[in-house]
Amino acid sequence: MRPIRFDTIYFFAALTVSPLADARAQERPDSAKSTLSVITVTASRSGLGLHATALAITQLTKLSWQGKSGYGLDDALSLVPGVLAQSRYGNGDVRLSIRGFGSRGAGDRSNSGTSRGIRLLLNGIPETEPDGRTSLDGFDLGTAEGIEVVRSNASALWGNAAGGVINVSTIPSFTAPFAEQQSVVGGFGLKRFSLKGGTLFGPARAFGTIVNSSFDGWRKNSMSSRTILDGGLVAPLGDRTTFRALLMVSLNRFNIPGPLTQAQVDADPSQANATYLSRLERRDNKVARVGLTLDHAIDADQGFSVMTFVTPKYLQRSERGTYRDFNRYHVGGNGVYRISGNYADNVRGTLSVGSDLAYQDGTILFYGLTPQGTRATDLRDNKREGANNAGIFINDNIAFGDQWALSLGARYDAITYTYSSNITPKLNTTKSFTGVTPKVGLTYRLGATHSVYASVGGGVEAPAGNETDPASTFGQDTVYNINPLLDPVRSVTYEIGTRRVVISSVGPFAEWSYDVAAFLTDVKNEIVPYRGGRFYFTAAKAQRTGIEAGTSLRTKDGWLLQGAVTMMNARYKNYLVDSVHYDKTKAGRFANYSNNEVVGVPDLTLNAAVSYAPDVFDGLRVRAGVQHTSKYWIDDANTVRVPSATVYSAGLTTDRAYDLGNGFGVRGSIIVNNLTDTRFIGSAFLNPDIVNNVPLAYEPGLPRQVLLSLSFERR
Repeated sequence: MRPIRFDTIYFFAALTVSPLADARAQERPDSAKSTLSVITVTASRSGLGLHATALAITQLTKLSWQGKSGYGLDDALSLVPGVLAQSRYGNGDVRLSIRGFGSRGAGDRSNSGTSRGIRLLLNGIPETEPDGRTSLDGFDLGTAEGIEVVRSNASALWGNAAGGVINVSTIPSFTAPFAEQQSVVGGFGLKRFSLKGGTLFGPARAFGTIVNSSFDGWRKNSMSSRTILDGGLVAPLGDRTTFRALLMVSLNRFNIPGPLTQAQVDADPSQANATYLSRLERRDNKVARVGLTLDHAIDADQGFSVMTFVTPKYLQRSERGTYRDFNRYHVGGNGVYRISGNYADNVRGTLSVGSDLAYQDGTILFYGLTPQGTRATDLRDNKREGANNAGIFINDNIAFGDQWALSLGARYDAITYTYSSNITPKLNTTKSFTGVTPKVGLTYRLGATHSVYASVGGGVEAPAGNETDPASTFGQDTVYNINPLLDPVRSVTYEIGTRRVVISSVGPFAEWSYDVAAFLTDVKNEIVPYRGGRFYFTAAKAQRTGIEAGTSLRTKDGWLLQGAVTMMNARYKNYLVDSVHYDKTKAGRFANYSNNEVVGVPDLTLNAAVSYAPDVFDGLRVRAGVQHTSKYWIDDANTVRVPSATVYSAGLTTDRAYDLGNGFGVRGSIIVNNLTDTRFIGSAFLNPDIVNNVPLAYEPGLPRQVLLSLSFERR
């Protein structure tokens, strides 16, 4: 089949509509708010408020990561049920998984500093590349104002993102000029400096943040540094239109210490993998992005938005014995048109029609690696890697009175990969994936802030570029330039859930909220890492069942209790492997792993935090927290696993800025992470290399670390 190409005509067609609701409902002029005020949850993309949406959604504010280092997204996501966020080395390289999707995003083959299976957005603009892989270069909690997490399968709205959606907003809300400066120092040479500010130009608002981080690391060859510049302009154009220009620049450098054996972890967890150390394995990423958005309310019942972005990238890597120069550009746009109306008496619908387009292309130059870990002069390959992802979706939300709501949606996606080599042109090839993903949801509102829901939805996740690119396996990678064994992961999720917020004026409790969801996901073509991520293939079928719950309880006398728990069972239902690497004692070398547990997915994660800030403390809050992850298997045979781990934290933070006069304020914190200095495994390579009959898999977690933070504000 000829690859589907979506060129200039489709690109401009995609720019006619856009779903950009990131905090936009709060930013529109009053007349526009009355028209599109239902757009309150960006990442749900449905145009509905939180309690009218048949999806599991968590919304986070800056208080969620106050006092923490803010280097990685794990500092904010630890109290989100269904989410597993593990810092691999104590910096921004975070392994993200939602309900088991994305669990393979650790290991070799360009997995460092990236995630897959989950769509990540920055101010509603996709950071996820067309092949479904996301670099975490642009994410820093020093720039973040709020985070939304869709834990449900959201492929019917977002396409190649079976594991859900994370949207990080960096647009501050302010009505007067302000400035903030924060300094953070911590153990193992952590230093972070941020400067944030905003000003007004008539009705327009301009804002910007610069964050510089450096970390010596606690393992050898784990040093990292990152500088992020994030800013923009939000300007009303008349009474019904809002324009935004957004900029992000990231300079991100991090070294990779690599996996260890269990014996090496026991002897000295701070050591690096000898091979990784000898090659000085590292990433040096330079990324910029410009995004333009326009929201317009046509009248009281209809409106549209448009968005376009361009992201140039220059990436350098030392990995697997080669030095690589990447020159890439990522461009795209998306859009939505919404119209509301009465279908019948007491029946009102909101119809959304949208489209997305993202295209990434560029060259990769492969060189040899000198003994000093620098680029050699021999050019080994000159490749081009292109990926195109286009989709159209339709979603209809039908409200029956004030209580019942039905959501119907479907999406069509087409993804095309193009690989070519200027040195070995016989390997030039393309491959396309297409499909339709449906979803249906039903919501019943028991009150303004209390709802129950049920949904059935499909999911699609195309293999990422590094997974479709065959690795060198015994020199047999001279036949294909695209892995012929991989098909998209397709899934169906059945889900029920409830959420509620209770605000009380009587008794000891001021506010209580909970969010509970149960799900069953059938997965076809589960992509599995092979040889530590050097190669990928698929298990025929898998199934995940689970229940997740989050709660927050605030008392009138200053107590705050928060918790999140996820219990999940993930098993291969049909998984027969034909491989020279498995079951070598049998002729034919087959292995049957049906009914084994899926690698990389713990049965239980539990996170809780308690804090106390009585009036007598005058804004000072005492905090304590615990994070527990159960053991999980890291090989398909279920013979090697990561042990369970429980890690504690404690600290003091300020709930408010203390007045210094003339509009200046100061706030601070002291946090101790891993309070008991527990040895634990932070992450692991899945189906790892076996060296001398010993798995080379484990990435030890960060020891005890003290963080000191001091901030000055002027408002």
